[in-house]
Amino acid sequence: MTGPVPVVGDLGTEAGVHVEYCGEWFVVHPGETFTVGRDADLAIDDNPFLHRRLLEISSFEGLWLLANVGSRLSVTVTDGAGRLQSWLAPGARLPLVFGRTTAVFTAGPTTYEISVYVAEPVFSETHPASIEGTTTIGDDVTFTLSQRQLMVALAEPLLKRDGTGLGEIPTSVKAAARLGWTTTRFNRKLDNVCDKLDRLGVQGLRGGLRSYATNRRIRLVEYAISARLVSRADLSLLDLRAPEE
Repeated sequence: MTGPVPVVGDLGTEAGVHVEYCGEWFVVHPGETFTVGRDADLAIDDNPFLHRRLLEISSFEGLWLLANVGSRLSVTVTDGAGRLQSWLAPGARLPLVFGRTTAVFTAGPTTYEISVYVAEPVFSETHPASIEGTTTIGDDVTFTLSQRQLMVALAEPLLKRDGTGLGEIPTSVKAAARLGWTTTRFNRKLDNVCDKLDRLGVQGLRGGLRSYATNRRIRLVEYAISARLVSRADLSLLDLRAPEE
């Protein structure tokens, strides 16, 4: 991302918001409505799977609201620290109460991420502590090194984006090859990670009783990035050899 990342206090005295996507910044002032989509104020991509208008940011009675104005796509919304997360369905809206809010959504094979910075947030953020070799979220749900490597391998094209857009999520075969694993080992690890997150209440990883969703890799990457389970700093994990588990 180019340019400094704004923090609360850097947005000026006016109670507006800044929207960032791939290094491009937009300012939204009170009374204005800002749209995100294929043909919007923030025209993300000429992607036929993406709505012309998917997201809308506006102010109402002193609060900033994020609304999903699309008809098919859901949006994962999280606070800047990745501690709180909502799945914003079509027609739903929620208040932007944190200094930074991240929205992640998938249209066809491509996943997008935008950040919204509020000048006068209602709540402050706390940052999760990291533990070397493991990552813990929620009710002591811990991921091993190999499970983290799996998530990083799937999210690698998104984590390495250079400001021109996001790459496609790799297939299980390609991600397994990237790690030097067999596809059988990779799929077993993928099952374990999806099971853990499903028990945590993460939606979209299962298609029904005892069956996995067909697009679970996409949903897993969506959640892992928005919940800050993986970041660009974790790319070095891809070069480590995790022990067999």
